[in-house]
Amino acid sequence: MKKFFDEFKSFLLKGNVIDLSIAVIIGAAFQAIVTSFTSDIISPVLGIFAKNDFSNLVWSVAGVEIRYGAFLTAVINFVIMAFVIFLMLKLVKRLKGLKKEQAKEEKKTKTCPYCFTDIAIKASRCPNCTSALKEQLPGD
Repeated sequence: MKKFFDEFKSFLLKGNVIDLSIAVIIGAAFQAIVTSFTSDIISPVLGIFAKNDFSNLVWSVAGVEIRYGAFLTAVINFVIMAFVIFLMLKLVKRLKGLKKEQAKEEKKTKTCPYCFTDIAIKASRCPNCTSALKEQLPGD
């Protein structure tokens, strides 16, 4: 039983779990901001055209109220959240691309297997010890 709790503790303390929990908390806080923005700013502005608060628009059918205004408010919330997530993912991809480009640019040398000096990546002979180098892939 102690081993089980130790495994569970190590699982919880992994970086991925902690990062995910932080992301969920920040996402919930951001969702509250977007919901407030939609219900407190966008719905009243759209309500000007409907001459009523947009989220209060209902359609009565056989004594049942269909709250299409609240549904459209939820759709607007979703679209705003999806757009923000799209922008964030685009930024992350750009940052990852920059890191990959930097890694490619940094790899311009390799190490001679005989004298262990840094030489040009395309060199076929070491300028220091004059050893003939095997055909190596960059990074070997």
